[in-house]
Amino acid sequence: MDRTAKEEQVASLKQTFEDSEMVVVTHYIGMTMPEMTDLRGRMREAGASFKVTKNRLTRLALQDTDFESLTELMTGPTALAYSTDPVAAAKTAVNYAKDNDKLVILGGVFNGQSLDVDGVKNLAKLPSLDELRGKLVAMIQTPATRIAGVLQAPAGQVARVIGAYGAKGDEAA
Repeated sequence: MDRTAKEEQVASLKQTFEDSEMVVVTHYIGMTMPEMTDLRGRMREAGASFKVTKNRLTRLALQDTDFESLTELMTGPTALAYSTDPVAAAKTAVNYAKDNDKLVILGGVFNGQSLDVDGVKNLAKLPSLDELRGKLVAMIQTPATRIAGVLQAPAGQVARVIGAYGAKGDEAA
């Protein structure tokens, strides 16, 4: 790789860090290509990305970013999971690591805050942004449904009372 290609890769990584809310550093010792492809597919489905990087270039790209504390984790065969959704990268990496012991989570950074392995796992337990949006919509819709039900109930009761009086009138006639 020549110097200009390295500079382009550093610039690309720096842009990735600027666009991300969450970055998780992992080791991937012994993972096969089909396993890596599977992990990348799961990350894509969750709205995250997974990238194997050169440690030296990544350390250069981390300089002067919110993720600079990750520099100390950049040893050995590392790969980065990152996303704009604060939970997607952590959740997908943790879930995959449960099934495949070849993926080892080293730590991460969320909003400039360094996280150890337990911090990443705790973050992974939170609902994703899409799940939170769904819950919020459900909460907003529930009162509207209840209001509609309450408003329809008196009208139904009035109709039943009128129907009962009408039935009595038919019997009297």
